[in-house]
Amino acid sequence: MSFYLVSQVIGLNSVPIAGDEFESVDSLDIARERAEACAESLRNERMSTKAGDGKVTLASLASAVSSGKQTGLDMHQLNIIMKVDVQGSIEAIKQALQVLPQDNVTLKFLLQAVGDVSISDVDLSVASKAIILGFNVGVSGSVKKYAEGKGVEVRIYKIIYELIDDIRNAMEGLLDFVEEQIPIGSADVRAVFSSGSGRVAGCMVTEGKVVKGCGVQITRNGKTVHTGVLESLRRVKEMVKEVSSGLECGIGVEDFLDWEVGDRIEAFNVVQKRRTLEEASASVTAALADAGIGF
Repeated sequence: MSFYLVSQVIGLNSVPIAGDEFESVDSLDIARERAEACAESLRNERMSTKAGDGKVTLASLASAVSSGKQTGLDMHQLNIIMKVDVQGSIEAIKQALQVLPQDNVTLKFLLQAVGDVSISDVDLSVASKAIILGFNVGVSGSVKKYAEGKGVEVRIYKIIYELIDDIRNAMEGLLDFVEEQIPIGSADVRAVFSSGSGRVAGCMVTEGKVVKGCGVQITRNGKTVHTGVLESLRRVKEMVKEVSSGLECGIGVEDFLDWEVGDRIEAFNVVQKRRTLEEASASVTAALADAGIGF
């Protein structure tokens, strides 16, 4: 038969976590020695994920995380140190975080504890490239100064959903950009000429504009025959930077000489676009499906 007694314990430096074990010893000195040894062991264990030096802020998370790559996939890990006011806040925050897709960026809590942000939290942040998030807790002036000296940003919140929004932004900041083609114009090949550098296409710009250095996709009978860069652009024998709709021009494309009358040129600019967690998750699902891996 087990007996449970309600006890009052004083003199603790921090609030115990549910499940922690209490041990009875013969003297205060022995208790202090064992507690310090246990704390040092836990601290070393947390710092074993050391990832180098540098500033740790939400604005520079790309250099403040432990990240990895898998072929064709964009995978990262975001390390978090979380300090809260009461134990129940930890579960509330972690439950709220479950709505964020973690197929590409996983969340790893190196420390989740009750109490104000401390110097040891800052040291752990520097060693592990973790961000420090506090919920309804304080940060003393000395800890703030220490954190600033180490280049560590400490963020304190009073509303859970503001914390969640910042973590989402941090996670999305780790995702690789994707390239997107933005159409800018099109032209039809009306004639093909030989030049000192090879062959160029005599074209009529039929829509928008073509710009030197832009991307081009050349199609023939509805099929793409080449994708490359518009290398040279002439208008009435003069080299120009761009030609607008309704005007004729001569176009040369890098690494392409196989022009035919009737070819269609689609001009585009390439822009980098940041993805959402949902978009990245869908990409992972599609990549795994293509590889024949189910869920």
